[in-house]
Order: sequence, then structure tokens, then C-alpha cells
Amino acid sequence: MESQIENAIEIAWNPTSDQALKTQAFDYLHQLRTDPQAWQVCIGLFTRTPRSAEVVRLVSLEIVNNAIHVQLLDTQSSIGLRDALLNYVRSTYGTNQQSQLDSPSLQNKLTQTLTFLFVSLYKQGWESFIDDFLDLTKLPGSNQRDNVAGVVLYLRILGSIHDEIADVLLVRQDNQVRSHTELKDLLRARDVGKVAESWQDLLALYGNQNDSIVEMTLKVIGKWISWIDISLIINSGMLGLILPLVGRSSESGGEDKVRDAAIEAFIEIVGKKMRPADKAEMISFLNLHNIISDLISSPPLNEFKSTPRYDTDLAEAVAKLVNTVVADIVRILEDRSINDDTRHKSTQLLHDFIPLLLRFFSDEYDEICSTVIPSLTDVLAYFRKLPELPAPFSQLLPPILNAIIMKMRYDETSSWGNEDEQTDEAEFQELRKRLQVLQKTVAVVDQGLYVEVLSNLVGNTFRTLDQRGSQMDWRDVDLALHEMFLFGELAMPNQGLGTKNQPSPVASARLMVMMVEMVHSGIANFPHPAILLHYMEICVRYCAFFESQPEHIGQVLENFVRLVHHDHVRIRTRSWYLFHRFVKHLRAQVGNVAETVIQSISDLLPIVAEVPGEDADDDMSSDQTDNSADAVFASQLYLFEAIGCISSTASTPVENQALYARSVMDPLFNDMEQHLPRARAGDAQAILQIHHIVMALGTLAHGFSDWVPGAGSANQRPPPAKALSDEFARAAEAILIALGELNTSSEIRTACRSAFSRLLGVLGSAVLPQLPQWIDGLLSQSSSKDEMAMFLRLLDQVVFGFKAEIYEVLNQLLTPLLQRVFGGLSEPINGTDDEIQLAELRREYLSFIGIILNNELAGVLVSEANQGFFEPLINSILTLARDIGPGSGNLPASRLSFGLLAKMAGVWGGPDVANISANPTAPSGSPTPIIPGFDQFLIDRFHPLCWEVLRDPQFNPSNDAQAKQVLHEIAGLEQAIYLKTGEAFLQHLQSTLFPGLGIDGNDFLRAMTTATDKKTFSKYLQDLLKNAR
Repeated sequence: MESQIENAIEIAWNPTSDQALKTQAFDYLHQLRTDPQAWQVCIGLFTRTPRSAEVVRLVSLEIVNNAIHVQLLDTQSSIGLRDALLNYVRSTYGTNQQSQLDSPSLQNKLTQTLTFLFVSLYKQGWESFIDDFLDLTKLPGSNQRDNVAGVVLYLRILGSIHDEIADVLLVRQDNQVRSHTELKDLLRARDVGKVAESWQDLLALYGNQNDSIVEMTLKVIGKWISWIDISLIINSGMLGLILPLVGRSSESGGEDKVRDAAIEAFIEIVGKKMRPADKAEMISFLNLHNIISDLISSPPLNEFKSTPRYDTDLAEAVAKLVNTVVADIVRILEDRSINDDTRHKSTQLLHDFIPLLLRFFSDEYDEICSTVIPSLTDVLAYFRKLPELPAPFSQLLPPILNAIIMKMRYDETSSWGNEDEQTDEAEFQELRKRLQVLQKTVAVVDQGLYVEVLSNLVGNTFRTLDQRGSQMDWRDVDLALHEMFLFGELAMPNQGLGTKNQPSPVASARLMVMMVEMVHSGIANFPHPAILLHYMEICVRYCAFFESQPEHIGQVLENFVRLVHHDHVRIRTRSWYLFHRFVKHLRAQVGNVAETVIQSISDLLPIVAEVPGEDADDDMSSDQTDNSADAVFASQLYLFEAIGCISSTASTPVENQALYARSVMDPLFNDMEQHLPRARAGDAQAILQIHHIVMALGTLAHGFSDWVPGAGSANQRPPPAKALSDEFARAAEAILIALGELNTSSEIRTACRSAFSRLLGVLGSAVLPQLPQWIDGLLSQSSSKDEMAMFLRLLDQVVFGFKAEIYEVLNQLLTPLLQRVFGGLSEPINGTDDEIQLAELRREYLSFIGIILNNELAGVLVSEANQGFFEPLINSILTLARDIGPGSGNLPASRLSFGLLAKMAGVWGGPDVANISANPTAPSGSPTPIIPGFDQFLIDRFHPLCWEVLRDPQFNPSNDAQAKQVLHEIAGLEQAIYLKTGEAFLQHLQSTLFPGLGIDGNDFLRAMTTATDKKTFSKYLQDLLKNAR
């Protein structure tokens, strides 16, 4: 069997082996994992002399490991395995013969095997585990731990034991947790004292001669400290060995793994959980403040700062230690149970440690700064909780706030807009967001300080800018503008920092001063693009300032018109959006310069569509960095909307508005006319050009009017005047021509649908005569179900908004419209996307019919023009109501369908001939439906459908929330039929339904006629179904 296993392993790991043989070998090895005898052969393969190939030994140990792990070994077998491995370890690692040692990967696997055996046998069977491996650390006849090979294996095993039984990051089963807790208790009782003493011996012996062993020892101490008695480490003997290592410095000033491991061990020691008073005592006893101060003063962190020799690893390690200490101090102070002495001591500790924290917080390397942000967050959160900030803490706030502000500044090595540094830029912006949170907390703790410091920073920057102009460092200007942008959170309403979301009057007054200084400064002419972007962003953010001080608008608008022509593509495209935001907000104040503005930016309006090449970058780009042709055009559209906003103010005469619109649209019409022949021939660039022109026309219309038909918002402007509506009717005609010629292109249909929705605001009811053309173009043979659904949603808006005027148009277009929709509903489904689109189309189709019924337009459904389509319409709704299969995804459509049927009963069923109340009276009179015979139609067609669904085994309202909603609508439909047909319905129920259900019907009738809430009746139906099944 030994040779079989050896051959199988060699075949499986030989890259030149036949694939079929490899598969057989792997299958055989997999079977060995469950063979209770295989481990014995495998341990022989591992320990035999001469040694097998390394891969054979490695895989053999893995099979042994698995046997231990899944408990294939009984106690006797485990003892036998223990003896075999202990003999092997003693012979291989007991004499420090380096040539005999296993490779690192085999040592790792052997360590794992021994750890598994420890877990299995330490309680009973290998009580001497620690002693056996401690003995291995000494050479024969020696009284020192001078066997390096044995020491290394011993330390490996200690680290592995911790990882297996005490690593808190690993998720374990409850039984494992109990077992591992018992093992830790046993270790503490039996051997931890010896283990700690061995650490001290190793540090003393190897401190100046073997850094590798010292580093391993410190790492093991860092692991075990979390679950052993702290006094085993915090004693003069151990600290006397560790502290010199913490402060050790190499002559080269380079990396020192021992020192870093010592600091990591200290972090774990300090972070150990203990009572608050004990923790404060330990921090003082360890003299951590002086230790950290000495480290900060050491050459790697002080003399070499801002040079290539600066030790960032050491800085990050010490910062981590500071972060741990400060977080613990804050936790102590937050504990209300501590005595006055502990509180006083902890307050002094926090006061002493804040400067050390700020040293690393202010570090030029953002990774080091980020290390202490959590503890600084804790400090400020603690300050925020205090009803009144004590004087020692008040003194700490100014340096904290100044450090936060200065950390928001671009460092000297950074540049802006460099594509090669986009990742660094993104990381810095992410850091700024974290710093902003800290700054906001300072504002909450001491609003006066926050206002004063930021006001001075911004004011001093503008004064320096007046003196030095473009010679000033752009980073300082950028910092001031960034802080000015953030200042609005306190100075503006509903930004979260003010009391009850009200702005601070002092901050608002300071912001007004800042804005006046900014507008009067020459900052809009500063040569750095980042500053220009900030300038525009601030002007948009604080538009309200210009409403109260309109005399500054002209200068800012002039700057905007200049910046929208900027050479830098990122500035130019972003400025188009910001310009649009600025004039949209201030449209009432800028209408008088509309003509000048249009003339000034007219050179930016010509559209040049660029077809993306095959090698176009498909990566997702942020809006700020995407300079592709599509992204530039998307920004260009904001210019068209801005022109619409600036041209359509209430103070601008309508004839001028029409003139401005014509001046922008005429070039677009000419451009469209020139490109149509090529587009018809299939030229991709011409088609894209037409797409862009249509989008521009729609966007211009949206800028002129955001009026929505049927909306009653007080903030909305009234419907457009006829002169303007007539002007945009030309745009609609031009778009319809393009749509008619190119409606096989989905891009053109998408652009036209977007334009149609936006033209509604400027066309008003003038859109109605064009509706048939829009439907012909937008619902072509090529239209997807998704497109149909979106267009139906638009038609809902049109029908609702123009319900008083749309009857005749709707009457003409209904049948052809529904024919197109039915075509989409009947298309075969291919894949999940199709299923989702079909479900959406069903919902929009039913919603559209609902809009017609709810807006007193039901007559079009049964008019002479549409009578022939009435039966298919009803059948389609009945079919959708009937489809309740769990895999169909149609339950929402079924619910809507039953709701529509109930609405039809209400619209066409005539006056009620029955009533539903707590004490109902018998039905009286005969049904008089609006449509002759509709009463019998309700009983013959609508009612049987209800029970077809209710009796369907797939219909399960007890366990399906969507099915329960369908049941509510069925209950409502049954009641609606009863209200309209009265006695005839009761007779039908008693002659057909009740006998089929095997009930006398009294409870049914009582529930149906007395349930004023249909949910009550649906509950009865649900119980009836449950009993019937």
C-alpha cells in the first residue's frame, strides 16, 4: 500500500503525467482521506529513512492531519502517532543539524499535525506536550536553550496553538469554543508559567545574536498575551528585555523587524482587556508616554523625516500603539463607575497623549494619518458627550482643529488632474471625507472656535491672494476654498450641523463676508484649474447669496461665460453643468442678459457626434475624469438646458422667448436636414448626429418649461404661451420626421422618447394631434418590450394631464396602440431579461387601462371605433388575472387585473342594486348597466375567473404575500359584482358555487354582504380555501 500511495502522489503532482492517470491518482488519494488505516502508512512515508520525495511527505502529512481532524483515530492510535512523531522530531530537531531539517513548507505542515494532536491529547494522553518541546530547545547535556532548530520548532508550535484555540477572528462551532476554552484553562493551570519563563530565557539568550528567534518570540508573546495573566509579562525581568528592543535603532536607520515586532507586542499588551482602573495604572506603569516620545525623537522618525530614509513602517507601528492607548484612555473616561482618582489620572493621560496622536495624525503619509483617525474620532465623540468641556480639554481643541484643517491640504508632492495619479487623488478625496467627519464633530463641540478658525483661514487666504496673486501656492487656495465649501453645513439651513437644522446666524454672517471677499478677489483668474472648479462649485452651492445681493451676479456670470470656454477639458465640461445650475437657480435675476449670454456661448452649441472606436475604453469612469465623446456631449446638453432657463424668465416677453428658442433651434434643424440622407443610408456617424440633435432639442425644451401636464405643484410655472408652444411644435415636427425615417434604430427611438417627454412641457395640448405619429414611430416593429413599457408610462402622463381634451385623439389611436402592445405581450421569452421586461410591460399596460377608467374616459374602450377590440381587451385582462403560477412572476399583474375588472364593474355596471353594510338589506330592483347585458357578463365571465384562481392548487395566499394581495382584489371584485347584479348573483351562487363547494352558503353571504372592508371578506375566503383543501 505504501508504494501505491507514493506512486499515486508522484503521478498526481507530476506536470507531465497523463491526464487520465492524474484523475485516477487524485480519486485514489481522495478515498484515502476516509480510510481509517491509511494514516499509518502515511506517517511511515513521512518519517522513513531514506526520505521520500518532498511532495510525498507533504501529502502524506496532510492525510494524517485529516485523520486527526475528522477523528478517525481512537485513543490508542493517537498515542501511537504521538510516539512516532515525537521520536521523529527528537531525532531531526534535537541536535541542531541544519542539514537534517525539513523545508519550511514541511515544517509548517508538521507544526499543524502536532497542533492537531495537542488539541486531541493535551487534556489526556499528552499532558507533557509543552515539556517535551521545551526539552527540545536545549542541546543534549546543555542547561541553556541553545538548540536553534528546536527553539524555532517550539515557537512555531506555540504560535500555531494560539491560532487554533484562541484566535478571535476565526468562527468556531459552540462545541469547539467549549473545548478550546478548557484547553486554555488547562494551559494556564499547567504550563503557561513555564512558557512565559522560556520567552524570557530566549530573549535574554538571543537578544543580541539571533534576530529571527527574537522576532518569533515577540510575535508569540503578542499572540498569547490576550489570554494569559498580564503579570507574566508586566514584570521587571520581562520588561527589561522587551523595552530595549522597542527603542532599538539600526545604524542604517532602515527596517528593523525585531523593533517592529516589539512594538506590535506592546500594542497587544496595552490592548489587553482589563478593569478601567487597572488599565490606567498599566499605561502609567509602562511609562508609555516617554517610550513613544523617545521613538518619535529617534532618527528614523525625526532626523530622517521628509527624506527617503524616513521609516514609514516604524511610524505606522508607533501610530498604531498610540491609537490603541488613546482609545483605551477614552474608554476609561467614558466609564461612569471609575473613581475620581482614576478619572483624574486618565484625564492627565489623555492630555499628555493628544500631542503624540497629533504628531502621527499630521504625518505627511496618509496611511500613517489614517491609523490614528479611529482614536481621534473617539476623543472628539467623548468631548461631544460632555455637558461642558473642562478647561484641559478645551485647550486641546484648537490644535486638533488646526491639525485636521492642515491635513486637508494637498501635500507638496501631489499634483492635480494628472491621469497617472488618479488613484492617489481618489484616496486623498476619501481621506478628506473622513477628516470632514472629524471637523464636523469639532464644530458641534465648540461652534465658536470652528467659525473663528475657518473664517480666519479663508479671510487670510483671500488677503494673501490680493497681495501675491497667481504667485500664491495653489494648495493653500484650494484648502481655503474647500473649507469654505464645507462651511455651509453650519451656515446654511437643513445641512445637519445647526440646531434643529437651522443655520447659525454667526456662521451665516461670516459666510456672507467670505462670499463678498471671494467675488471681489481675483480668484476666478487664478491659473490653476482646481481653483477655478472650486470657485464655480461654491458659486452654485451658495446661490442664495446672490439672491440677496444681486449686484454681484453680473461679475460671476461673466466669469462663468469665460470658464465654459476653458482649454482644460475637465474644467470646460464641468463648468457647463455648473453654469446650468447657476442660471437655473437665478433665472429670475439673469433673464435680462439672456441674449448676451446666448451669443457668448453660441460657439459651444454646434454638435459633433463621434462614433466610439472599437478600442474605446470600456472601464467605468467617474463623471469628473470621463472625457470620452459621449461624456462631453452629455455635459454639452446642460448648455442647451441653461439657455432654456435663462431665456424663459417671467420678465422676458414671450416673443423674445420664441426668438431665443428659434435662434438655437434653426441651426439644429439645418444640421439635421444635412445628416438625414446619410443616416437613412445607415451611416453610423450621421445616425449618432441625429440622435444628439434630438436630445439637444428635448433638453432645450426642458429648460424652457418644466411644466408637467396634470401636475398641481405650487412651485411649477404655468403652461407655456402659444407663441412659444408654436415654436417648439416645429421641433416636434422635425423630430417626428427623423423618427419616421430612422425608427429602426433603438438609439433614435430612445432619444425621441426622451424628447417627447420633455416637449410635453412646452407643447401643452398641441401635442395631442401628433400622438398617432409618435406612437407609429416609437412603437415600431423593432421596439422592445422595455420601450413599450416606458412609452405607456409617458402616455399615462398625457392622458391624465389632458383628460378633458384627449378623448377624440385617444379614440382614434387606441386600437392601433393596443395592437402594438398585444404584439409585445405575445412575443416569446428568451432569458431572465425578457421575463423582467414582460412583467414591466404587463404592469404598464394594465396601468394605462386603469388611467383611462379612472379619468372618465372609459367610453373610448367601447366606442364605435374600438368596439371590435373590446373582446380582445377583456380577454387579455382575464388572461393576465388567471396567470398566478409561482414561476410566472405575474402575481402583481394578476392583482392589477382583478382591480381593473372591479373598476369596470363600477364604471359600466350601472347603479348599485344591493348594499354592503353591517346590517345589509335585501337587493332591490333590477340591474340597469351602462352597457346592455353587462350585468350578465359580470356573472358569466368575471365571477368564474375568481373561482378558477381560488381553486388553483398553486394559489397559496396563506404563505405568499403577493397572492394575498390578489385575494384582496378577488374579494373586492366579488363584492362589486354583487353590488351591480344583486339577486341574480345570489341565485347564481346558490345554484352553482355553493353546491360545488359543499356549503350551504350562509357564512359566505354573511361575509360578502357585511364586510365593509374587503380584507375582512378576503380573510373569510382564505379560511374557506384552507378548509376546502
